[in-house]
Amino acid sequence: MKKLIVVLALSVCVISAYSAKHFKSNGYPYTQVPFTSVRLTPNTFWGNRLKVARDVTIPLAFSKCKSEGRYSNFVKASHPSDKYDVGSFMGFPFDDTDVYKTIEGASYILQTYPDRKLKVYIDSVLNIVGAAQEPDGYLYTARTINPKKPHPWSGPTRWSQEEVLSHELYDLGHMVDAACAHYQATGSTKFLNIARRYADCVVREVGPNPGQAKVVPGHQIAEMALARLYVLTGDKEYLNEAK
Repeated sequence: MKKLIVVLALSVCVISAYSAKHFKSNGYPYTQVPFTSVRLTPNTFWGNRLKVARDVTIPLAFSKCKSEGRYSNFVKASHPSDKYDVGSFMGFPFDDTDVYKTIEGASYILQTYPDRKLKVYIDSVLNIVGAAQEPDGYLYTARTINPKKPHPWSGPTRWSQEEVLSHELYDLGHMVDAACAHYQATGSTKFLNIARRYADCVVREVGPNPGQAKVVPGHQIAEMALARLYVLTGDKEYLNEAK
C-alpha cells in the first residue's frame, strides 16, 4: 500500500511538472494536438464528407464570396471614397468574415487533400484582403470604404459601436482564426502577418488604459482567436488582450 501511495505521489509530481512546463510554454496545461497532425482516411464516412467539402462546398463558398460582393468590398476599401454609399451594397458590417471563414475551411481541407491550385487561389484572395488594410493595421471594410459615412451599424468612429452593432472585434476574431489555420496548413505567413497587424492595432487601441476604447466584444470569437494567436506566436500581448 505504501509503495502504491509513493508511486501515485511521484506520478502526480511528474504530471504536475509536465503540465506546468507546457502551461508556461503555450498557455494551456496540456499540449494541444494541431490539426496538421490529424488526417482523416479517404473512403471513410468523414473522409468522404471532406471530399464533398473539397469538391463542392469550398468552391461554392468562394464563388458566393465573389458573386455576393465580398471581394469587391475589399477592393473598394483599398481605394476609399466618400462617393460610396456603403449601406446600399453591404448587407452587414461583418460580411468580411465570409471570406475569412471560407479560407479557414479551405485550409483545413488542404491538410487532408493538398491542392496547389487551391493554395494559389487563396493567395490571390489574400492579395485583395491585404490591400484593404489601413497603414496602422485596422482592417474593417465597413468603415474604410468611406470613413466619412461608414456602414450604418459601424458608428462614427472606431470601436464606438462595438458593444452594439459594429462587429469590429468579431471580424478580428474570424480573421485571426483563419490566419492561424492557413499558416498551420501551408506554412505561409502571408495571412498571419495581415491578422497580426490588425491584432496589434486592437492591442494598442482597445483596453482599460487611458486613451484606449474600453469596450467588450459581443462574441467570444475575439478572445478565443487572440488566445490561439498567443499559443501560435508566443506573444503574450495577445493573451493579455484576450483577458
